[in-house]
Amino acid sequence: MGTRSLVLTLCCVALTVSAVRGFQALQPNNYVVGPQDILTVTSFDQDDLSGKYPVDADGTFTFPLVGRVKAGGLTLRELEAEIKRLLKDGFFKDPQLSVGVEQYRSQKIHIVGEVRNPGTYPLAGDMSLIEAVARAGSTLPSASGEALVVRAKPGQQTSAPVLPNGDETDVTTVDLKQLQSGAFSQNVSLRDGDTIFVPRAESVYVFGQVKNPGAYSIQRSTTVLQALSLAGGVNDRGATGRIKIVRIEKGKTIEVRVKLTDIVRPGDTIMVPERFF
Repeated sequence: MGTRSLVLTLCCVALTVSAVRGFQALQPNNYVVGPQDILTVTSFDQDDLSGKYPVDADGTFTFPLVGRVKAGGLTLRELEAEIKRLLKDGFFKDPQLSVGVEQYRSQKIHIVGEVRNPGTYPLAGDMSLIEAVARAGSTLPSASGEALVVRAKPGQQTSAPVLPNGDETDVTTVDLKQLQSGAFSQNVSLRDGDTIFVPRAESVYVFGQVKNPGAYSIQRSTTVLQALSLAGGVNDRGATGRIKIVRIEKGKTIEVRVKLTDIVRPGDTIMVPERFF
C-alpha cells in the first residue's frame, strides 16, 4: 500500500471513529436499558462484533464470543463497561467499543387529554415535557393551557396511564404558555411510566350586549375584558361600566360587580347590560 493510500485509509478510519463517538455523545448516558430496546454496538477492533442487538424479555441479549449478556437495569455506559470486561477475558487486551440505542422500546410515557394524538409513546432517552407534547401533535384549541405530569409513587407503578390520585401520585403542574415562551424551568424531565394529562379548558358564559353571546373556553388568569373579546366585544348599546358576574359560591348564586381588569372564574356568567341612553 502506497503512502497516499495509507493516509486516506487512516483518515477514513479516523472519521468513522469520530462519527461513532459523536453519536455516542448524543446518547443519554444515564438511560437504563430494558426489554425490547434495540442496541447498537460498534466495535473499533473487530467489525464482525458491530451490529444491532435486541434485548429479550429477560433483559439479556446474545453477543458474539461471550454469549448472553445482561443488559436490563444497566445504563449504556455500565453496559459498555460490562461488554469490555467480558471481551477482555481471553479475547482482546483492550477492546474499544461503544453502545447506543437504536430504538427505545422498554420505557414508555402516556399522553392523554386535549392533544391531537393521545396515546402511549416510547421514552426516548432524556425526553422532556415539551418534546413529548410535540410528539403527540401539540395541544388542541380546547386545551386549558396547563399540563399535569402525573408520576406514580414507588410501589404504585403501572403500565396504564395514571391520573392524579391523592397520596399515590406526585403531580407537577406546568404552564404551557410560559414553557412555549421560553420558561425552560417549566420543562419537566420525564421518567418511565409518567402520564402527561392536558385538561380541557373551562368555560365562562357571556350574555347581554355583546356581539356574539355564548360559552367560551378560558385560560388561567383570563380577565373580564379578555372574555368579552372572545365574544366579539361589547356592542354599541352595551354599558361597560355596569358589568356584573353571576357566580355560584358554596352552592349559592351571587352577583358581583366587576371591572374589566378583574379575573373571571370557570363557570362565571358575565352580564353586559344595556346603556340607559
